[in-house]
Amino acid sequence: MWAYRRTVFTNYSKDVGSIVDSVGGALCFTKLLEGTQGLGVVLADTKKAAVAVCEAFNSLKARVIAQEFITECRGVDVRAFVVDGRIAGAMKRTGKEGEFRSNLHGGGTAELIELTHEEGVTAIKAAKALVLHVAGVDMLQSDRGPLVVEVNSSPGLEGIEAATGQDIAGEIVKFIKRNV
Repeated sequence: MWAYRRTVFTNYSKDVGSIVDSVGGALCFTKLLEGTQGLGVVLADTKKAAVAVCEAFNSLKARVIAQEFITECRGVDVRAFVVDGRIAGAMKRTGKEGEFRSNLHGGGTAELIELTHEEGVTAIKAAKALVLHVAGVDMLQSDRGPLVVEVNSSPGLEGIEAATGQDIAGEIVKFIKRNV
């Protein structure tokens, strides 16, 4: 059984307080559903702040996700790149000093990592559950084991190829050639 970070999609809910409670209360994340590269992600340190952010996003007709905060991760996550049901590469991303987001576009760094068996299985199952042949699966290394944060259907290649030294784009091209 694979685990995920408690996540709730708000879809303009009027009762955002219960949404915040359902992800464990404050400290929690609120993020734009359509956000990329860490933009639109807010770490709310109180329930009042989380509710205010959700209400503000809702007033703009922006779709919002609330997610639990995993304390032990401290701005570090893992991205596994899945191509055709197998791990093509993986990296550990670390946010810049004082930053809770690990996005490379925000100044984070990446390094090659060897996934644990559990992390590899989790990433492959997450991509498969969404019927994605190419996916970037973001996970947290938590006390509960690997937690899926999100699955990206069009992940960037620059960071993963630099961190792993692998030709991930070539793997995608080979997959396409096999399936055309």
